[in-house]
Amino acid sequence: MKKRRLSFWEIWNLSFGFLGIQMGFALQNANASRVLQIFGADVHELSWFWIVAPLTGLIVQPIIGHYSDRTWTRLGRRRPYFLTGAVLASIGLVLMPNADMFTAFLPTLWVGAGMLMIMDASFNIAMEPFRALVADVLPSDQRTLGFSVQTILIGIGAVIGSWLPYVLNNFFGITNNAPEGMVPPNLMWSFIIGASVLIISILVTVFGTKEYSPEEMEMINGEADETEKEAGLMNIFTDFKNMPLTMRQLSWVQFFSWFGLFGMWVFSTPAIAHHIYGLPIDDAHSKTYQDAGDWVGILFGIYNAVSAVYAFFLPAIAKKIGRKKTHAFSLIIGGLGLISIYFAPNENWLILSMIAIGIAWASILAMPYAILAGSIPPRKMGVYMGIFNFFIVIPQIINALIGGPMVKYFYGGNAIWALVVSGISFLIAAMLVIRVNDVDDTVELKN
Repeated sequence: MKKRRLSFWEIWNLSFGFLGIQMGFALQNANASRVLQIFGADVHELSWFWIVAPLTGLIVQPIIGHYSDRTWTRLGRRRPYFLTGAVLASIGLVLMPNADMFTAFLPTLWVGAGMLMIMDASFNIAMEPFRALVADVLPSDQRTLGFSVQTILIGIGAVIGSWLPYVLNNFFGITNNAPEGMVPPNLMWSFIIGASVLIISILVTVFGTKEYSPEEMEMINGEADETEKEAGLMNIFTDFKNMPLTMRQLSWVQFFSWFGLFGMWVFSTPAIAHHIYGLPIDDAHSKTYQDAGDWVGILFGIYNAVSAVYAFFLPAIAKKIGRKKTHAFSLIIGGLGLISIYFAPNENWLILSMIAIGIAWASILAMPYAILAGSIPPRKMGVYMGIFNFFIVIPQIINALIGGPMVKYFYGGNAIWALVVSGISFLIAAMLVIRVNDVDDTVELKN
């Protein structure tokens, strides 16, 4: 038995839930630091508030992957997990900007940080089973297309989420002004809308996609599908020790890619507000700062829009020059884009920087997973996708620990240097990807 080839629109529906996940993720990435500063966080403390989320992902992801390999319910194998993650993430999206409602019990900043933790951990719960679902359902020669379509939907969702606060303010008249310590109404409504779209889009995939049963997977793979009860959770450590060579090599590429991404997400708003808009380092309440924050949302939307367009071309580029060269080329462009933010004469020039970053982002979301999927035993797709997430969250944890102190003590409070370091990190990742052994690339090139 072979896996059925899917039409483009079947692949589209397979990944449609990612549109909502990334819309919520984009709202978090573009605005969480801004919200925390409104609640009283200093710029050098921002990375510390982000640390619990990737730390939770480090623990949760391999467990989710392990059990999603061994789950079979009326909803299938992977779908129960990303549905649960979507519901929890939606709760976090609604409550984070409304953290002041809980001031009778805890300081607002603590509540806001807690909601950030819930959101990011929930996005992690949803994302990796989703990626495993794509690898489960698609035959080998459609995987690059599958992960590229997923990247397109991620880009569309991220553009909507990133631009929403600006659009609500400038086109619908919902103000971005609020008393000190309060989140502006345009930001509150953006998070509520994001939560609603997240749930709806996930339901499209849940009810519009058919997974292969354990019996069908056994026939496809020619070996027993590991849903047996006796396989214990401790096997995760054995799987980690025995991870394929390709996965080990990709781990370093992922490390430097996500170290750079985390620095960009955490420090873009304060960096641009200070370096481009000329605001004092500790200004987080002025109208100009809110305008800068809205513009950062627009910029983040631009890099996500570029990633959605570039993702259409990734399969063709990878077929022509190979997946490794495609990824290296994209990371170099993105690294130079991050570094160029330092030299931008005004906020409009940052659009060019974001175009370059968008090229790297598209490749980061697609190429490592397309390379990885061919090296993983199909029966362990979920647990290895979860373990692969280690190399996404560990660099974020390290950046969270050292990023804030570096801004305070090495950069004199000027967060723009954190973005330059992120660009250098992308360039290192580009050099490392060349040494990766892409065992499945010959299949893609022949097809």
